[in-house]
Amino acid sequence: MNYYGIKSIYIFEITRFFRTIFQSFVSPVISTSLYFVVFGAAIGSRIKEVDGVSYGTFIVPGLIMLTVITQSISNGSFGIYFPKFVGTIYELLSAPVNFFEIVLGYVGAAATKSLFIGVVILATSTLFVEFKVVHPGMMILFLILSCVSFALLGFIIGICAKNFEQLQLVPLLIVTPLVFLGGSFYSISMLPPFWQTVSLFNPVVYLISGFRWCFFGVADFSIGTSLLAIFGFMTLCLAFIAWIFKSGWRIQT
Repeated sequence: MNYYGIKSIYIFEITRFFRTIFQSFVSPVISTSLYFVVFGAAIGSRIKEVDGVSYGTFIVPGLIMLTVITQSISNGSFGIYFPKFVGTIYELLSAPVNFFEIVLGYVGAAATKSLFIGVVILATSTLFVEFKVVHPGMMILFLILSCVSFALLGFIIGICAKNFEQLQLVPLLIVTPLVFLGGSFYSISMLPPFWQTVSLFNPVVYLISGFRWCFFGVADFSIGTSLLAIFGFMTLCLAFIAWIFKSGWRIQT
């Protein structure tokens, strides 16, 4: 294991995070605060409780997951795309590091940045609502798994993208709608039966449900189902990345 190579990639990516602190950190915090104002105050005044939890408190896990997922994908995709764009990826591929070490460096940094933002959003939430995390250990585990899983997805997007437009295409047209329709601001039990069935095919539903269980002990699905979903998603991403490096697809051309 080339620890120096992993460390170099990791530190470089973390340093870039602090060079773009407003875009990477301040912007998500402001956006989340606006969500609390709009959904927590405006809509929360009309919806008193969901599953025995006040609406303003109920949306906290969904807002954290919304930010974590989007930031993980953004950090993971840009981190590997930029070396492709400037041509330094060939220097990386010729260095004495294997694909697993490259993934550890880039994905580890992307997940760390997203985890940091998620913790800050959690702290910011306490300024708007009062809540208590029922299962703090599971909450931290679930947050880490989510950061890593979607950083892996972002890594795949960064490799597949041919330009900056494509880099934003999947998060904008696919991931963001899935997150908004994944129960971030509501419980799927509130939906009509037909749409409840449709929601079962949205993988993000299981992630948000599991994360909400960590906070309040209530969820639309069992925590085992949510963990199985996130581990399965992580395995698929790792397998696809391994195939990309083995075949050289979108890397050597």
